[in-house]
Amino acid sequence: MKFDVDRFSGLNHRLDTSDIDFGAFREEPLPAPVLRCLRYMHDVEHHSVCYLRDLLVTRAHRDSEVTTFLTIWNYEEHWHGEAIGQVLAAHGELANGRRVASFRRRLGVRDQVRPMLTQLTSMLSGHVIALHMSWGAVNEWTTQAGYARLAERAGHPVLSELLRRIMRQEGRHIDFYMSEAEKRLGASRNAQRVTRAMLSKFWAPVGSGIMPPDDVRFLVMYLFGGPDGLVSAQRIDRRIAALPGLGELTLVRRAVEGLAMGSGDDLAAPVQC
Repeated sequence: MKFDVDRFSGLNHRLDTSDIDFGAFREEPLPAPVLRCLRYMHDVEHHSVCYLRDLLVTRAHRDSEVTTFLTIWNYEEHWHGEAIGQVLAAHGELANGRRVASFRRRLGVRDQVRPMLTQLTSMLSGHVIALHMSWGAVNEWTTQAGYARLAERAGHPVLSELLRRIMRQEGRHIDFYMSEAEKRLGASRNAQRVTRAMLSKFWAPVGSGIMPPDDVRFLVMYLFGGPDGLVSAQRIDRRIAALPGLGELTLVRRAVEGLAMGSGDDLAAPVQC
């Protein structure tokens, strides 16, 4: 079913946290592993605007439905980061504006050249939008699953409610990316071949291009390691495989297995879409 961008744009997009009791975290603080995951998620959510920057230098900026969605997507992701930042602040940690500023200063030259690399990719292939939409679907599936797994592992009612609200908005993002990926991949065998090759060679867990490899490894193993995590990873891989031309790709399971074997250093600088 086609995603209704006009209806989406008319929704209320700022995450409602007015009734979230962030003070509960001072009375019942989260354990260190959960906070480590939240720091990672905070930084990645706040980096969404930089992913948007990279995408808008491609031919995607010509598509009005794509740019309408991405404008709102970026706004929602910002407020996801702000909400997670309030959880960190309740634990006495640096969060939101000051943490983001420090984080971006550490990214260095690699982040500065990323838009040029993305633009070059766009110039070399006419299927860059199909690739980005498919990549976005994979990233949103893994992000939503990661939040669900973190809620399960933390077992904190206030955190669970906050993550549930974030996941609901992430679900709308999934609907758009999946709808666009299905349409664009279904219309072109070449788009399928390009997308399959790029995902297979370059996809890595969300944040791999900006977060330290040890943090990537910790987050993935904490959320997707073990039997329950493997079930979640396999569920995502089945969704990826249902997209036209992407059958039998096992991106998430392969990433988890690679990190479990200590090969995660290869994930330090993937292409991010």
